[in-house]
Amino acid sequence: MFEAPQDVSAVLTTDLGILIGLLVMAGLLDRASAAARALFGATLSVFILCYAAWRWHDTLPRFELSPERIWPYIFFLFETIAIAYTLMSTIILLRFKNRSHEADREEARLGASGEWPAVDIFICTYNEPQDVVEKSIVPALAVDYPNATVWVCDDTRRDWLRAYCDEVGARYITRPDNKGAKAGNLNNALALTARHTNAPIILVLDADFAVAPNILRRTVGLFHDERAAVVQTPQFFFNADPIQHNLMAAEAWVDDQRIFFDVFQPAKDAWGCAFCVGTSFLVRRDRVTEMGGFPHDAICEDINLTYSLMRHGYQTHWLNERLSAGLSAEGLPEYITQRTRWCLGTMQVALLKDGPFRSPHYTLMQRLHYLHGVMNWLCKPFIVLMLVAPSIYWFFGMPAFYADYLSFLRYGVPALLALWIYSGWVSGQRTLPLFMEVTHIMTALPITFTLASAAVRPFGRPFKVTDKGGDRSISTVRWRMAAGFGGIALMSASAILWSFISPSAATEISPLDYFNLVWAGIAMLLTFVAFLVCFERPRGAEEFRIEEPVRVRAAGLTYDAVLARLGLETALLRIDAGRPGSTGDPVDVRIEGVGWVPARLTDVSLDVQALALAPDPRQRHALILRLFTQAVDPIARTANLAVALRSLAARCFRAA
Repeated sequence: MFEAPQDVSAVLTTDLGILIGLLVMAGLLDRASAAARALFGATLSVFILCYAAWRWHDTLPRFELSPERIWPYIFFLFETIAIAYTLMSTIILLRFKNRSHEADREEARLGASGEWPAVDIFICTYNEPQDVVEKSIVPALAVDYPNATVWVCDDTRRDWLRAYCDEVGARYITRPDNKGAKAGNLNNALALTARHTNAPIILVLDADFAVAPNILRRTVGLFHDERAAVVQTPQFFFNADPIQHNLMAAEAWVDDQRIFFDVFQPAKDAWGCAFCVGTSFLVRRDRVTEMGGFPHDAICEDINLTYSLMRHGYQTHWLNERLSAGLSAEGLPEYITQRTRWCLGTMQVALLKDGPFRSPHYTLMQRLHYLHGVMNWLCKPFIVLMLVAPSIYWFFGMPAFYADYLSFLRYGVPALLALWIYSGWVSGQRTLPLFMEVTHIMTALPITFTLASAAVRPFGRPFKVTDKGGDRSISTVRWRMAAGFGGIALMSASAILWSFISPSAATEISPLDYFNLVWAGIAMLLTFVAFLVCFERPRGAEEFRIEEPVRVRAAGLTYDAVLARLGLETALLRIDAGRPGSTGDPVDVRIEGVGWVPARLTDVSLDVQALALAPDPRQRHALILRLFTQAVDPIARTANLAVALRSLAARCFRAA
C-alpha cells in the first residue's frame, strides 16, 4: 500500500526543516564553548533516542526461536552498541583541554632557570630499511635541547644499522631475542640506559617518525604535575594512507586518525583519561620503573602502559601540537594489520586481571572511558550487517527490521542528518559522509573476525609489526579484498534486480520493499567505492609542495626557477618557457638550507623540469631536516566534500 503523496511531502518538509535548523546551529555555535557542545550534543541525543525508541517499539517482530525472528534482534543488538557508543561520545566531547598555554608557561620557566631535565630518546626499530629509519634518527639527533641522548633500539640485530649509528653519532642498542616484542625492546633499553645516562625522562619514537626540533622544549615542562607520568603528542603523517591515496583524495579528506587525535584525545584529557598511542610520547623513568617496566602482557603496549600507570594513580597528559610526523601504513594489508592489532590489544587489556574491568584500582570514569574504546571496535560487526541486510531480505525474505520508507524518513533520516552535521561541527570539519563510511567499511570484516577470534583465544596471536618502506612503484590489486567488496556490491545489485524478476515478486512494491531497495542501493554504492580502494595506485618517494625561488646552474649558465616540489631524491622546477635542457643533462640546484645539490634532468617540458637529486650525506641530512621536521602538510587538515567527490569521480573514470 502506497502512502499518500501529502504524507510523503509532509515528512520530507519536516526533514528539510530539521536539516536547515541543524545547519544554522552548526553555523552559529562555537565548538570551543562547553555550553554549545552541550546544546548540540543534547540535540543529537534527542534525535538518536527518538530513533532508538522507534526501533524498539515499532520495528521488531514478536520474538520466536526461528531464523527470521532471531535475525532482527541480532541486528538490533549490534545497532544498539553503535547507538550507545555515539551517545557516550557526545558526553565525552562535552569537555576538552588545550595544554598549549601550560606548555608555554613551563617552557619559559625552564628556559629562565636552565634546569632542563636530561632526556633519553629511544627509537624503536624492527626491520625498517635505512631510508625509513634515517628519517627518525637524523631529526632526533638535531633536537634543540641541551641534554638529550639518542638510543637506536634495534630488535633485528643489523650490522649496517650499528655502522650507520656510529657514523651519525647515535648510540646503538640490541638484544639477543625479541621476547616481549616492542615492550621487551623498551625494557632492554630502560635497563641498559639506567647504567649509563639514567635520564629521568624518556622520549619514545617509532622508527618512522621524525620529530620537530622543539619537541622536548614543548613537552618536558608538563611533568611539573606530579600526576603526569606520560606526555603524549599527536601523530601526523607525511604520506597519504592507502584509502586516501587510492581514492586520490589526500588533499580533500583527512586521515581517519585525525578525529581521534585532534578531537577525542583532548576531550579524554579533560576527563583525565587520555592515553598513550605508542610513539612521540615522553614518560618518566621512575614511574615506569616503579611498576616494573613497560608492560608486555598485551600486544598494544601503549594503552596498556597508560592503564597500568592509572592503576598507580598517574595520568597521560595530551599536548595537541604537531611535534612529529611519521609514515602512515602504505598498503591495505599493512593498514588492516595495524587496525586489527589495535583492536586485539584493546580487548586483551580489557581482559587482564589488572585491567580496567577487573582490577579494583580504577575510577568509574576510567572504566567508562575504556568501555568507550572497546565499543568503538564492537561497532564494526554492525557495519558488516548493514551491508548484507538488504540482500538477506530480498533473497531469503528476512528483513533486518520491519519498517517502511516513510517511517524511516520520519525517524531515521533526522537522526542521520543530526549525526553527520554534529560530527562535522564538533570535529572542525574532519568528517565526510560516504568517505568516513568507506573508511570504516575497509576494516569492518577483518576486525569482526578479530573480535570473534578474541572471544575464543584472546591471547593467542603474536605481535605483528606494520611493514613500512619498500618498493611501491607499481599498481597492485588486493584481489581477496576486491572479491569481497565486489561480491557484496554485486549481491546488492542482484538483490535489486531480483526484486523485479523474482517469480514470487509481488505485483505491487510495498513500502517495506521500497525501504530495502534504497538500502540495497546505498550498500552497493559504499561497497563499490570500497572495491575501488582495493586497486592500489603506485607510490613514488615522498615529495612536498615548496613553492620557493631557486637558482639553477646548467651548461655554464645560471638561471632562476621556482622549486614546486621537493623530495629527498627528486624535485620539480617551473622554469621560463623555452629554457634549454634535455633529459639526462647534469644540473645543480641551490636549495635553501641545503646548498648546491647536484642533479640530473629526468623529464623536460616547455616550462617544467623534473630532476633526480644526488645529494651527499650532509646534504641528505639537511634535506631530511628541511622536509620532515617542519610543518609541511601534504595531507588535508580539514575535509572538503566537493573536492573529495571530484577526486572520487576521477578515480572511477580512471578505473573504467
